[in-house]
Amino acid sequence: MASALFVVSEHGYWGEECIEPLTTLTDAGLDITVATPTGEPPVLDERSVDPEEVGEELSEHVREVHETDERLNDPIPLAQADAADYDTVVFPGGHGAEWDITQDTHARELLRESVAGDDGKALVVCHTVGILAFTRNSDGEFLVDGRSVTGFPNAWEEGIVDENDLLPDGRKLPYWVEDEVKAAGADWDAELDADTSVTVDGDLITARGPPSSADAARTLLEELGIETPA
Repeated sequence: MASALFVVSEHGYWGEECIEPLTTLTDAGLDITVATPTGEPPVLDERSVDPEEVGEELSEHVREVHETDERLNDPIPLAQADAADYDTVVFPGGHGAEWDITQDTHARELLRESVAGDDGKALVVCHTVGILAFTRNSDGEFLVDGRSVTGFPNAWEEGIVDENDLLPDGRKLPYWVEDEVKAAGADWDAELDADTSVTVDGDLITARGPPSSADAARTLLEELGIETPA
């Protein structure tokens, strides 16, 4: 049985970006483990379950899975996770990841190791694509240097933060994903004219944002050679 590790934020993950891949991979038969930085259950960004933001149906589905899924409610600490134990490592998005996942040395190690060899693969979604700006390979070079990626674009961030880079909840955005990842050498294209954006570069798969979550999950299954659920 194929296996996947989900690395989820304790500072606010975006519901669809975690739950869509989680349920899709589960339906495809993967054995899934969830990890958070401390081993405490991940926190759901309340904006991602606001019916006015995402619709009533998606809001109810995400909240139900968040509250009832045993894997989400009993995660392991990141320090106990080893990429070699999994066929893929998935990094769901959400602004919260900028405070913990992208800055966590164990998360960066999991990303580096999951794309280093011939067997593993990584899926990185939305704001968590920012981890690529801080992750280096075994030679000390930025992992993303020269790679094609997508992620949460500046054009969208401008509609969320105010003139002081403050989010609606009052937190200051630490950095803008597109700026930092491009500075690390990425070939960035968020495909703003497309409904969804998923990029595959070797063993690294990146996705732009919530609407791309379903495509990202299906793409990951295809890359793993696993049939996508009907």
